[in-house]
Amino acid sequence: MMIVFWFLVGFVGIEVFATLIHKYLMHGPLWFIHESHHRPKGKFELNDLFAVLFAGIGIALLLAGSIGDFDYRFWIGLGISVYGGVYFYLHDVLVHRRTFAAKTPEIPYIKALRHAHRMHHKHVNKQPSESFGLLFFNWRYFSAVKKAR
Repeated sequence: MMIVFWFLVGFVGIEVFATLIHKYLMHGPLWFIHESHHRPKGKFELNDLFAVLFAGIGIALLLAGSIGDFDYRFWIGLGISVYGGVYFYLHDVLVHRRTFAAKTPEIPYIKALRHAHRMHHKHVNKQPSESFGLLFFNWRYFSAVKKAR
């Protein structure tokens, strides 16, 4: 049971951590890097360095936790790594279509997620902005998607 707990600490924790980093650093002093995501010019963005950073955290925890008896660090790292895969699919494939065009599933949560992220990207400057998380977002985006149907 503790394995599931530590996995969820990693999975949910990285969403919270990334949301705070996104809001206060990426749309703050690190805007010079993140701006490439709001004004893309090609397949790769300088902003992709953040994915490398977050993946590095997950890999470091996987390695540290696998030396010996697969302690809590391994399971937190696995949660972060699985989150990275989910993030890639939802953000890069379904929202931004960076790899290939995938049909958006007819699931209200996915539609609201896409809408929330699109509302974030309607702003091409550092400020104002909204909806900094990926998986957790304001309920009003569900309402907007429901009204659009």
